[in-house]
Amino acid sequence: MEINSKAPSFTLPDENGNPVSLDQFRGQNVVLFFYPRADTPGCTIEACGFRDAYKKLQKAGLVVLGISPDTPKAQLKFKEKYDLPYTLLADDKKEVAKKFDVLKEKNMYGKKVIGIVRSTFLIRPDGKIVHIFSPVKPEGHAEEVLELVKKKG
Repeated sequence: MEINSKAPSFTLPDENGNPVSLDQFRGQNVVLFFYPRADTPGCTIEACGFRDAYKKLQKAGLVVLGISPDTPKAQLKFKEKYDLPYTLLADDKKEVAKKFDVLKEKNMYGKKVIGIVRSTFLIRPDGKIVHIFSPVKPEGHAEEVLELVKKKG
């Protein structure tokens, strides 16, 4: 993925199992963040950061979508446990992660594994990617996204 390239189209089930398509947000600015696994320490910090900044993000005209390779059921549990106000999408086959090129070899406890590299994409109303954060540090990430949006206007 590159800046100014068109974000790949996709449809995934949300936390309730309802299909959600990126195309339905055409005409809006979208923050699409990929995280490795629901309810793990880093992912919880990142997701709660977006929760805490959600009103500011909305005020800035942003739609927030979180994606991980969890099932809709796991996403719902995560959403309810931390009172997350935005949509979580279940990419349990990792097809969208592959399209966005966030599925990579990582070093986990000394072992090489293929997994999601925490990444965030800012997508303009015309569907083009305006900024890519990767890899992402969970602490303060939502505020970092907000600052960039304010700068870019």
